[in-house]
Amino acid sequence: MGLGPRSPHKVGRRFPAGGKRGRGAKGSGRPLPGSKRQPWPPPDRRSEQPPDSHPHLSPEALGYFRRALSALKEAPETGEERDLMVHNIMKEVETQALALSTNRTGSEMLQELLGFSPLKPLCRVWAALHSNLRTVACHRCGVHVLQSALLQLPRLLGSAAEEEEEEEQEGEDGKDGPTETLEELVLGLAAEVCDDFLFYCGDTHGSFVVRTLLQVLGGTILESERARPRGSQSSEAQKAPARECKPADFEVPETFLNRLQDLTSSFLKDIAVFITDKISSFCLQVALQVLHHKLPQFCAYLCNAVIGYLSTRSSSVDGSPLLLFLRDQTSSRLLEQVLLVLEPPRLQSLFEEHLQGQLQTLAAHPIANFPLQRLLDAVTTPELLSPVFEELSPVLEAVLAQGHSGVVIALVGACRRVGAYQAKVLQLLLEAFHCAEPSSRQVACVPLFATLMEGAVPAEHQVAVFWGWAHPPGLLVEMAAARALGNVTVLGSLLLQHLLHFSAPGLVLRSLGALTGPQLLVLAQSPAGSHVLDAILTSPSVTRKQRRRVLQNLKGQYVALACSRHGSRVLDAIWSGAALGARKEIAAELGEQNQELIRDPFGHHVARNVALTTFLKRREAWEQQQGAVAKRRRALNSILED
Repeated sequence: MGLGPRSPHKVGRRFPAGGKRGRGAKGSGRPLPGSKRQPWPPPDRRSEQPPDSHPHLSPEALGYFRRALSALKEAPETGEERDLMVHNIMKEVETQALALSTNRTGSEMLQELLGFSPLKPLCRVWAALHSNLRTVACHRCGVHVLQSALLQLPRLLGSAAEEEEEEEQEGEDGKDGPTETLEELVLGLAAEVCDDFLFYCGDTHGSFVVRTLLQVLGGTILESERARPRGSQSSEAQKAPARECKPADFEVPETFLNRLQDLTSSFLKDIAVFITDKISSFCLQVALQVLHHKLPQFCAYLCNAVIGYLSTRSSSVDGSPLLLFLRDQTSSRLLEQVLLVLEPPRLQSLFEEHLQGQLQTLAAHPIANFPLQRLLDAVTTPELLSPVFEELSPVLEAVLAQGHSGVVIALVGACRRVGAYQAKVLQLLLEAFHCAEPSSRQVACVPLFATLMEGAVPAEHQVAVFWGWAHPPGLLVEMAAARALGNVTVLGSLLLQHLLHFSAPGLVLRSLGALTGPQLLVLAQSPAGSHVLDAILTSPSVTRKQRRRVLQNLKGQYVALACSRHGSRVLDAIWSGAALGARKEIAAELGEQNQELIRDPFGHHVARNVALTTFLKRREAWEQQQGAVAKRRRALNSILED
């Protein structure tokens, strides 16, 4: 969790969401509504083994749960029949929770089933696993079951509906013995983890439980966790309305935050381990993100402890001891997170005490350039940007040539964010790509910037060939675009997006305006290049006139744009901001190829969005409809501006 693309480590095994592996035929034995019998004969309980050993999940039991899950997905989303099915299935899960959790296929199905489970059945399953916590948490399959159970809390914790269900079922469930509340179960898990904190954080699988537990205790699910597909979220849940999806933040009781503070103190007891051990360090990184969001004062305290410890180690020959750790694969990861969560005054003092005068060295280092990028991402004040820019600007081309383009992207992003040094950094980029002089070359900067990648700045003789210095100046744009626009990179797209949000993006817009329709189409159809068109449409620095001048070159390309995965999204964005006259032009061009659009998997969505059938058959009604839409948009914009 929280790892970027540069990590060579693969920590723990992860399984794809949804238990896709080994599904059998769809079940056909669902009970009738109101029936109290189970949907199928229960699995053979003779396969159960004593709790102190790894129980075996029999093929019959595995088949039962596979059919049960399949039938549950086919059942209506609400109703008595579904509630009864869930109740019966979760009762069987409770009896074989450990066997399911430690079985590869069974654990995947259990993760999905937990996504359907109401509050009390989930608590009973959790309680069944609690006595074997270490076994499950440190098992390559069981760990994901625990994570999935924890990630149900945003859905269940404090839910009034679930509280009502709990009260209604109290009499029925009382015969199964007392059940701990969800809050008690989470706090119990946290207490056990806290008692053996170093073990769980250092275990390849157990560390995942710690990281998820930290997020749940803090009431915030990090973006990296929300973006990761996982069996804990069923396919139905993934298709559910936004109100049912797992939120980024949710309310937690005060006891959770108190326990989070206890775990924070546990980091301080063995700070050296969490800084140097590659597995344990991930837990501390997640803790910093959660604390920064929910308990910023504790986050600052933890950051100071990390910086204070590293600053007291043996001195580096070329400056602060911190520089040694910035070059280390493990500790540099942690320092990246520290830099991102530090408050601006503390970040300023850290820079002045440890990093000033060393940025060029860090930019050239294969590992240290990454924490430098995070430092640049964290810059929000002119007071910090000024010395940073003055130190890095002389070596911008050298940094690109060394293959550390991310440093340059981060520096440009800092200039955009702070609103300073924008003209200077653009001039440095033009010089780095050898298109500053003569001025006729500047108009071709977009195709060059678009291909920026690691080590993308060509040598002098390659530049001469690329630019075709023996050719007339009028061919420069066409040659550069032909070579570059078919291979737009993510880094190149990010660079252009930053530049388009500068206060004066005129040079980049002139270069974009010099592209022909087919060249602009190639850019819009590119996965990365399409976001450049988004920036043109959304940047507050781009005037309506400038935007129209660039986009008018797409006339004659609308059908090809509509029939492209990424181009259709760009066309939808253009349509959303277009005036009635521009909408007529787009609809008229699309109407000439109406049948082709309808047959295309992307084009038919565009045709529906444009109301193309109405345009072709009832033009007056279409104009009235679009006029009303434009009027509502103007009214909304007026409200937002006020």
